[in-house]
Amino acid sequence: MLHLKGIARKNPQDETAAVKYYAYAITTGMVDFERLAYLVSNQCTVRVADCLAVLRSLEHNMMDELEQGRTVQFGDLGLFHIGVRAEGKAALEEVNSATVKQAHMNFRPAKRLRKMLKGLEYKMSSE
Repeated sequence: MLHLKGIARKNPQDETAAVKYYAYAITTGMVDFERLAYLVSNQCTVRVADCLAVLRSLEHNMMDELEQGRTVQFGDLGLFHIGVRAEGKAALEEVNSATVKQAHMNFRPAKRLRKMLKGLEYKMSSE
């Protein structure tokens, strides 16, 4: 169940417009590698330390592959790849690495994850 709260937002294109309230998804906690390793180890015969070692190796290799410019398909979760924000130039010849402002992570959810998102249940939080 996804927890929600209402938040007020102004219209940035019309400062005179009335504030509107929107549902906003809030997190209920953080799950780290140690917790994931513990959960995985309880579902199979592998020890927590072995699961943690695999997760750390996955983290390292995933970052390395992304740094090499590859798209990483992460099972039924989806695809990760690096994108950039850059200055626009009038001519193609003016575009170079110096026009890049910053890199960011792009994620495209896989079909199974998109299906899970469509079936989410929501609950308003009192926070």
